[in-house]
Amino acid sequence: MSSIIRFATEQDAEQVLEIYAPFCEYSPVSFEVQPPTLDEMQQRIAKVLEKLPWLVCERDGEVLGYVYATPHRDRTAYQWAVDVSVYIHDAVRRSGIGRALYTSLFKILVLQGYYSAYAGVTLPNTASERLHKLMGFQFIGIYQSVGYKCGAWHDVVWYELSLQPRRPNPKPPIDINVLHSTIKLEYALASGLSFLKLGVN
Repeated sequence: MSSIIRFATEQDAEQVLEIYAPFCEYSPVSFEVQPPTLDEMQQRIAKVLEKLPWLVCERDGEVLGYVYATPHRDRTAYQWAVDVSVYIHDAVRRSGIGRALYTSLFKILVLQGYYSAYAGVTLPNTASERLHKLMGFQFIGIYQSVGYKCGAWHDVVWYELSLQPRRPNPKPPIDINVLHSTIKLEYALASGLSFLKLGVN
């Protein structure tokens, strides 16, 4: 069995939704309380891919997990920062997929010219906290009791990752489409594969 990391397409929306929906319906991990429709998920993927990466880990046609980046804030001075999210299918957690996807994502974000990545983790979520610390994220603060779901108030802990050293007068990040069909992008996509524990060929 071989596994690949590739860019998502709108055709992946159904499998992506199968992974994401339980987090909406039964878990405080996502603060959405109803899963998006298939059309909404297709639109989300398409919107992200206009500028930023949305990656999936696929094995034999099955999407096992996905990761994506979105702008951290809208105002111009924030343009070098992104928020990142990762979701893994329940059946294959602790298989290195999260680390693999994040590794590829961060390599691509550096190629685009981003400097900072931020991740919010709803507590309790030991596995997600462990993953983000493993990837080098640093704790920066907690939004205390910021969301109510599943019968309880939940804190959200925030982490920051420096993607590359800061430089004066940085150039604006480039859109992801500028990098398509380049060798650098192919290397970045493949960079996470060594962390998979799924029999990568």
